[in-house]
Amino acid sequence: MSRQMEFAYQFIKERILNGTYRPSQKLVESQLSEIIGVSRNTVKTALLKLEQENLVIIENNKGATIKSFTIEEVKNYLEIREVLEGLIIRSAVPNFLEDDLNHLEQILSKMENYLCENNYDEYTKLNIEFHDTIYKLAKNIQAVKMVNMIKTQLIRYHFRTILVPGRNEKSLQEHKNIYQALKERDALGAEEAMKHHVANVRKTIEENYQYLI
Repeated sequence: MSRQMEFAYQFIKERILNGTYRPSQKLVESQLSEIIGVSRNTVKTALLKLEQENLVIIENNKGATIKSFTIEEVKNYLEIREVLEGLIIRSAVPNFLEDDLNHLEQILSKMENYLCENNYDEYTKLNIEFHDTIYKLAKNIQAVKMVNMIKTQLIRYHFRTILVPGRNEKSLQEHKNIYQALKERDALGAEEAMKHHVANVRKTIEENYQYLI
């Protein structure tokens, strides 16, 4: 992958995931080429890579469009994620050392502080770090890859759930419950706490879909 293609790919992907480029929006190669400062062929190659990740749809004679998910597709993805996250954390429990648990405890403390400050951007970054810590200790690497793919698809919805009134406090408590089960080396409890967390994310998106798109 050339540096220019990687730059174009990351440029477009970042703007899809952060909502700058909206679902169903057309991506015009000539415009992107001018904005990014690369050739149209480079943009075309970057869009093909994004199509492989299911972030854009490319049709003959119509060009590229940002993938838009129906509420049913979002629900299906999150139901799959719920099962996979349970498998992941269950396989990770035996690998947790005291240092890993201390790291999660520190993350939770910072998450709570950022919520008190209404700093949702930093809270979200730590949320990602919390889950990534579990993923790194999981034996089921294939499940981790599948979950990361699903999270990439739905990240623009997930980021906005923290803005739903009352969701931030519930999210923090759910992460505390996950941590407590891990601390107790309770594999089944950790699995149930994680599945409950993902199920609540799904419920929040279902109930606030029009607001989150």
